[in-house]
Amino acid sequence: MPKYYEEKEEDGRACGGVREDLRQCLLESPCVLQEKKSPKQCLREGHCRSLQVTFFACKRSMLDTRARFRGRKGY
Repeated sequence: MPKYYEEKEEDGRACGGVREDLRQCLLESPCVLQEKKSPKQCLREGHCRSLQVTFFACKRSMLDTRARFRGRKGY
C-alpha cells in the first residue's frame, strides 16, 4: 500500500496521493540525503522514475476528455 494512505490527511488536490509519494521518495533518496543535491536535480537524474511516470499519467488524464467516464489514473 502506498505511504500516502498511512496516517495522512486527505489532500484535496488532483493527484495528491501520487504527488505526496513522489515528494517523499525524492526526499528519502540517497541522492538528496548523501549527495546533498536538490530534489529537482535528483528527479532529472532519474531517481523515483516510476512515481514520476505515474504522476505524469495522472496529470495527463485530467486533460483527457475520456477521463470523465474512466476516472483519473493514479490514486
